[in-house]
Amino acid sequence: MSVQTNRTESLAESEVFHILGNDRRRSIVQLLADEAGQVDVSDVASEIAASEADTTPVPNNLYKSVYVSLQQTHLPQLQEDAVIEYDSDAKTIQPGPHFADVLQYIDGHQERQSSILKLHLALCVLGLAVIALAGLGIPLLSAIDPVLSSVLVLLVVAASSLYQLLG
Repeated sequence: MSVQTNRTESLAESEVFHILGNDRRRSIVQLLADEAGQVDVSDVASEIAASEADTTPVPNNLYKSVYVSLQQTHLPQLQEDAVIEYDSDAKTIQPGPHFADVLQYIDGHQERQSSILKLHLALCVLGLAVIALAGLGIPLLSAIDPVLSSVLVLLVVAASSLYQLLG
């Protein structure tokens, strides 16, 4: 039985930090992001127990402890905050409406920002190379106005930044 939450307002930053203040809830969000879809609760419990265990194989009592704490505490909390959708009959979870709000605070999920920074750096280096080569009198490039090319590069970087901020 999938229980839907009626929560529609965004999570406050303090709520996100409370959610992520627990290692197991943080692990649930990370594992769900890595799987990119529906995940069995038993698989999540196994992964968390394995990360907490000092030995292999994972002791059965640790797995059971993790599974029970997920069922009784962590999954209901994440569902209440609309971070996940939890089907208690099928014992599966999937991202909820506020999943992305929480995920942005998890380490390792900064690839989008990293790729944007790389794009901006590449544009700046390209712009500087064009300006430098134009200044050296390289044929074809010497016809390019350095001020115009500088303005164009800055406009592209500014437009990309604005797009990312608004999107």
